[in-house]
Amino acid sequence: MADLLWLIIALPLAGAIGLHFFGRFLREPMAGWLATTAVGGSFLIALVEALPFVRGGDRGTTVLLWEWMPAIGANLEILWDPLSALMTLIVTGVGALIHLFAIGYMHGDHGFHRFFTNLNLFAASMLILVLAGNYGMLFLGWELVGLCSYLLIGFWFTREAAAGAAKKAFVVNRIGDFGLMVGLMLVFTTFGTLSYSGVFERAGELGTGWATAIGLLFLLAAAGKSAQIPLYVWLPDAMEGPTPVSALIHAATMVTAGVYLIARSAAIFEMSPTAQVTVATIGALTAIWAATIALAQTDIKRVLAYSTISQLGYMFMAVGATAYMAGLFHLMTHAFFKALLFLGAGAVIHALGDQQDMRKMGGLLKKMPVTAVTMGIATAAIAGIPPLAGFWSKDEVLASLFGRGGWYSALWVLGLVTALLTAFYMTRQWVLVFMGEPRWDPGADPHDGPRVMTVPLVALAGLTVVGGLVNTPLRTTLEHFLDPVYEGLSVQHPPEGWLMFIVLAAVAVLAGLAGIAAAYLAYNRPEELWVGFEAGFQPIWGIWEEAYGVDDIYGSALVAPGKKLAEVAAFSVDTGLIDGAVNGVGRAFRELGARARLAQTGQVRSYAAFLLAGTIAVVIWLVAGGV
Repeated sequence: MADLLWLIIALPLAGAIGLHFFGRFLREPMAGWLATTAVGGSFLIALVEALPFVRGGDRGTTVLLWEWMPAIGANLEILWDPLSALMTLIVTGVGALIHLFAIGYMHGDHGFHRFFTNLNLFAASMLILVLAGNYGMLFLGWELVGLCSYLLIGFWFTREAAAGAAKKAFVVNRIGDFGLMVGLMLVFTTFGTLSYSGVFERAGELGTGWATAIGLLFLLAAAGKSAQIPLYVWLPDAMEGPTPVSALIHAATMVTAGVYLIARSAAIFEMSPTAQVTVATIGALTAIWAATIALAQTDIKRVLAYSTISQLGYMFMAVGATAYMAGLFHLMTHAFFKALLFLGAGAVIHALGDQQDMRKMGGLLKKMPVTAVTMGIATAAIAGIPPLAGFWSKDEVLASLFGRGGWYSALWVLGLVTALLTAFYMTRQWVLVFMGEPRWDPGADPHDGPRVMTVPLVALAGLTVVGGLVNTPLRTTLEHFLDPVYEGLSVQHPPEGWLMFIVLAAVAVLAGLAGIAAAYLAYNRPEELWVGFEAGFQPIWGIWEEAYGVDDIYGSALVAPGKKLAEVAAFSVDTGLIDGAVNGVGRAFRELGARARLAQTGQVRSYAAFLLAGTIAVVIWLVAGGV
């Protein structure tokens, strides 16, 4: 069956190519169904191929597709092991549901077939990244997802905000990509290959300094793709793209790439405690930083954007603490409930005629019961309420940090505070959208979407309910599934013993319940009261609402000087100096030519006179020289 692995990438890639050339000839829904079928087919193949890992004993295989750059160990080859299988199932499974939802959401859009072309290409690019058997092929997928994010965030490119957000995402990610490129140069310089097997088998030969350098460069790359401090600023603006794009980026594809890079490179990070603790610290700071910003957002999608940044911080904390299973477990469950939250937000936006301001919503529980209930399940899950998926994965992350001790115990405290804030802002969102009196346009008639939109919501709600049961203290299925990937490495696990589990879980759940209760009491009341509640926290609320002004700081400190430098380079250096020098040489020769042209009279007698004069001069020179 391993011979079919190439189809996992080929199906969505073929869908993208086919829709690019022939999609315009298809009636609207057909392009969406073809794209959804392509990703769904990849999921089915991946599911069948992953079954041997579930049964145990199979450590995976590498399938060579094409010799690309064999001299540096960078061929087009698929590494099929439990880690790549898990990531593939997430990308294709959640991705297929997002594709299905998009058929209804994008109904009537003039760029319908173009949207699904790019969506299929996005899925194929992420699959290239996670299935790569070497860093060279990973880098290929890494750059392709960056390209696709540019195309999809700026899908409505006639809107200035969308075009600007696409450029911002592209530029910020290039900063991270620089770290990956330099890191890969160091990897090749050290090992003479970019092949995973060639690098990981000899990772123990790395000195601490080299491992730290490579690890920190990989962290820079991961911070760009996974929107961590200080490179997170592109992700909130990415909300300018269609909501299914937001769901795909935040839940199943691009932003998980950074976590995957660190988890895949565990053998390198094993050699550098400094790189490990830096990864975890960046994750913790990002988690609480973004959570505070989310508290004050009024755009339904921006709340979820900052929530994603915060939850990715949890994953970074986990992989930085070498709790790789916990980090990947949270990556998986987060894909379920965050995709559900974004698609639910999309359903609300769709029903209210593209309204995204939560202050102009309210009272939608009776009008949109399916959306309200499923988003309620996702809200409880991200708040860490048992027995939903978010409880099991977030608790394992926090418990692993606590068990690591030392500095990681301080990070556990930050993670616990973040859990409380998460429960508060997510409950705030749900209450403002679905509870209270309607604040939307009286002429609107909101209702749940068609089945292509509600079925993915219900499916993701089901995964959110049962998805966490694959890794509990009673049954560590996912941990055993991933064991072969991390065999021989130091992996952090939660503290053993039921008493410790109960105590740590109880503390985390109480934090979540406290956040839920506080938000419910603050916002489930007349508008003037909750508006007054927020006003009572000024000016800190305004600082959070403005996201600490980081965009303005970047604009003043980096963007404005960069533009000024570009203007100087373009109009002073290029136009004035370089063009001036070239034009000056041209003018000099033109003047010389104009003067020399005077000698060309066109009269034979003039030329005969010059010839005679020249002859006489030569004779005189010869005689005078004694020749």
